[in-house]
Amino acid sequence: MHSIAQYQDIVSSYFNSISIPKEPKGLYEPITYILSLGGKRLRPVLTLMTTEVFDVDYKKAINAATAIEVFHNFSLIHDDIMDDAPLRRGKETVHEKWNLNTGILSGDAMLILAYQYFEDYEPVIFQKLAKLFSKTALEVCEGQQYDVDFETRDDVTIPEYLKMIEYKTAVLVGAAMKMGAIVAETTEENANLIYEFGINLGIAFQLQDDYLDAFGDPETFGKQIGGDIIENKKTYLYLKAMEFSSAQNKEMLSHLFSIQPSDNSDKILSVKTIFNESGSSKATQDAILNYTQKAFETLSKIEISEDKKAVLRAFGEQLMSRNV
Repeated sequence: MHSIAQYQDIVSSYFNSISIPKEPKGLYEPITYILSLGGKRLRPVLTLMTTEVFDVDYKKAINAATAIEVFHNFSLIHDDIMDDAPLRRGKETVHEKWNLNTGILSGDAMLILAYQYFEDYEPVIFQKLAKLFSKTALEVCEGQQYDVDFETRDDVTIPEYLKMIEYKTAVLVGAAMKMGAIVAETTEENANLIYEFGINLGIAFQLQDDYLDAFGDPETFGKQIGGDIIENKKTYLYLKAMEFSSAQNKEMLSHLFSIQPSDNSDKILSVKTIFNESGSSKATQDAILNYTQKAFETLSKIEISEDKKAVLRAFGEQLMSRNV
């Protein structure tokens, strides 16, 4: 097996070598742009790593890994449009750099390109990959719709929020790992367990993302700090603050999440103060740890060697200590 850094280098080199059609430029240049921004490349790394965890050369999974990353970036283009986000990985978002219509159309093309990367697999593998991919893609859309719905609801519960982030984020992490297992042709039990490992790690990852959105370092996070607060998104931080806060702070928080001031700096500061004072920020960090531990408990059941379990554990630990 390779180290996590080596897998990241492999994925980076491969994406630098990908040939995207050049015409029409208005369609394909935004695709090249979003893929060139890099990012953590978490999902393709997991696909390659999982394939080797089950004793098969990672090269067999490079197309599946590429499909996952292309799909993920497609979803980011459309998410940024829906969120009216100005930055992605510290750079202009596609719809800001070009325009709204370009963002929609280039995103659509990326979804189709993602499916094409499965075409070189044998029919049985192709069918399993495509079936998982279609299920996952639909769940990601469902998760995004829940996210949109929650913006106008005042009665969102913690279980509902956790379901939303499972669909919007975690299923793609789980699918990335299960695709590696499918390519490796391991047992169905192993494939399902590695999927469950990925789901729990993905939930922890998204909770960490929510936390960093409010409390991350703007120099390393790559996105606008306080973006969720500006957009009045009812994240885990918000829901826990509403659960734990005094009546006065609940009223204040509810008011802050109903307004869109021209200058958001005071709003962001006030919300973060309530998050800290209520214990919400601590509860969110505890939840991140809890889901990480759930992932590790699942990991112990997978039929692989202890040294390979150690590699996956190290990956999870590294993911949860990130600041980007």
